[in-house]
Amino acid sequence: MNITQQMVFDTLNMFAFLAVELTILFLLISYIVGVLQEYIPPSKIQSILSSKNGKGYIIAGFLGAITPFCSCSTIPFLKGLLRAKAGFGTMMVFLFASPLLNPIIIGLFAVTFGVKVTVFYFTIAMSVSIAAGYLLEKLGFEKYIKPEAYITPENKACASSCGSNNKPMSKWTRIWHSTWTDFKKVLPYLIGGIALGSMIYGFMPTEFVASVASESNPFAVPIAAVIGIPLYIRAEAVIPLSAALAAKGMGLGAVMALIIGSAGASLTEVVLLKSLFKNPMIIAFLTVILSMAIGAGYLYSYLF
Repeated sequence: MNITQQMVFDTLNMFAFLAVELTILFLLISYIVGVLQEYIPPSKIQSILSSKNGKGYIIAGFLGAITPFCSCSTIPFLKGLLRAKAGFGTMMVFLFASPLLNPIIIGLFAVTFGVKVTVFYFTIAMSVSIAAGYLLEKLGFEKYIKPEAYITPENKACASSCGSNNKPMSKWTRIWHSTWTDFKKVLPYLIGGIALGSMIYGFMPTEFVASVASESNPFAVPIAAVIGIPLYIRAEAVIPLSAALAAKGMGLGAVMALIIGSAGASLTEVVLLKSLFKNPMIIAFLTVILSMAIGAGYLYSYLF
């Protein structure tokens, strides 16, 4: 198998893997959120994650840290928060913090790079997530949420409450109908994002990444941050990949930027967010992740 064939194979393999994984994750998390909404009233979520309550930002950050979500599987949970009308700033904190601080990344960080580097990463990711959520709230970015993002999908006629024999539908089946309707709406975004992300993954060799982000390149950190965002790399893979790139000569500051860029955002997530946010909010989201990645990369290079 030549190099081109291998790249095509890797692309198709990644597409199939992500299509199956993200479909299962999206349906599962959406269903769990639907169940939670049955038992936790929106007023309770509003009070806990209220932007008026200063503690809400910190709670949202730690909620993100304990949920094992990647950048894409954060979206259905975010939809649940939108429909529960949680505070906008706290929702943004969760959106930033959840993929960056999930337990898998923190555990792998500690094993691969040590406790000191892990504490540095956690502190940067948590503090920037909270600051960004607060700032976006104060700047009025809530107006860039699409109105339909707040609407819980309903089935026509009696489909939301009745089965095929016009018998009352159980709440579990009703939640599933809502979940499936949601999934069908985002499916075009999901497939498009996965296809683009898989192509970048398959056709961007690690040797190229290591060479352009080597320690000798003064622009290695921003280059690594920009390269990281289009990639969709699972938490289980991003840390070992980063360690391998460091062994090939990639600067450690650039490694930090790559991890934050790839874990904090992905092309697939950005495409999915298009179903919820208008363009100014998408740009603000990417700006926060890029700024965090570049800032952390340079600070890491300076301190370590």
